[in-house]
Amino acid sequence: MNEIKAPKGTRDIFAPEIHKWHYLENAIHAYYKKFLYQEIRTPIFEHSELFSRGIGSETEVVQKEMYTFTDKSDRSLTLRPENTASVVRAAIENNLFENLVPLRFYYLGPMFRYDKPQKGRYRQFQQFGVEVFADDSPQVDAEVIFSAVDFLKKLEIESVQLDLNSVGCPQCRPAYLEVLKKAARAEESKLCADCRRKIDGNPLRIFDCKQPACAEAAGRFPVIGDHLCAECREHFVAVREALSWMNVPFVLNPRLVRGLDYYTKTAFEVTSGQLGAQNALLGGGRYNNLIKELGGPDMAGIGFAAGMERIILHLEHLELPGRKILFVAYGDPQWLAHAVQLAEVLREEGYPVYLDYQGKNLKKQFKKADRVAAAFTLLLAEDEIRSSSVSVKNMATQEQIKIPLKDLNAWLKENF
Repeated sequence: MNEIKAPKGTRDIFAPEIHKWHYLENAIHAYYKKFLYQEIRTPIFEHSELFSRGIGSETEVVQKEMYTFTDKSDRSLTLRPENTASVVRAAIENNLFENLVPLRFYYLGPMFRYDKPQKGRYRQFQQFGVEVFADDSPQVDAEVIFSAVDFLKKLEIESVQLDLNSVGCPQCRPAYLEVLKKAARAEESKLCADCRRKIDGNPLRIFDCKQPACAEAAGRFPVIGDHLCAECREHFVAVREALSWMNVPFVLNPRLVRGLDYYTKTAFEVTSGQLGAQNALLGGGRYNNLIKELGGPDMAGIGFAAGMERIILHLEHLELPGRKILFVAYGDPQWLAHAVQLAEVLREEGYPVYLDYQGKNLKKQFKKADRVAAAFTLLLAEDEIRSSSVSVKNMATQEQIKIPLKDLNAWLKENF
């Protein structure tokens, strides 16, 4: 029989790494609630059309990376490759635009893309992200970007760089695309087959190609910043000004376009100098047409998504305090019922308690207490049962004292 293993591009997460995930998740919940974001949870799979319409049919994600399948009713469904389209769909379907103020959401959860697994990149990967609706002000762009950068700083992640660009809007982008197509055709012989196909479909996607020859050719293409309309230029100036108010340094990157078609105006990416080639920690931008495109009101939106695996890689230095454990031991099987009852009382008080139901003798129970790294072992034997007390052994110092059961909780609050 063949050995069953986790699918390629997936992984199991357990102790001690799982404690860093808990730390990160708790930090996300605490930080974004300060900005009045509300958590939202969307389905892991959606109708495929949501992503082809929302992300763009010519993107790498839709063309090559989506996990799409047909269900028993012959409907095309897709494991979500990103969550912005899903949050927009949820807001439209549940009338959140009319019922919730402010329209700010954050999420955590798994996404799925058929991609080449690398360090910090998996086919099932975890993202957290934020979405802000109904606010087209450049200052909210800056606030969203500030929150992303500041959150990473709060995690003590260093060597981060914010790249910033404007990708225009439906008024100015079409003219730029014609200029870009002309430039791409002049370099066509130097482009890979995939990028040659993109010239007429969506030449912006050529900027995403990692082939050295394509990247070199793209470096000679005209940049969209020289073709912005007055509104987009003014918006971008105001975003940069607001970022300066917030003391957020940035690098202008005129070839930053992001990998999804729904972006308009502001686009940004935060990278780390500690991860090598796969250095992107998070990215996002404004998407003022996506909500209307998916059947909702003509309403602005902006957000970002962050790769949690890559953030976890930066938390290797993090020394989290180990969880303290109480171990309840009993001197004879006849005292097991008393041990069970004591464990229940302690758990009700909020203490993590381990009880070895197969404990055959105290020596083996104390060995088990060492293996689970118990801070204290609470021993019940005949003398303790008769005197309504418990013997408490400090597993680090091996010191042992007897405490009346009625005083145990107070003692633990002071010493545990």
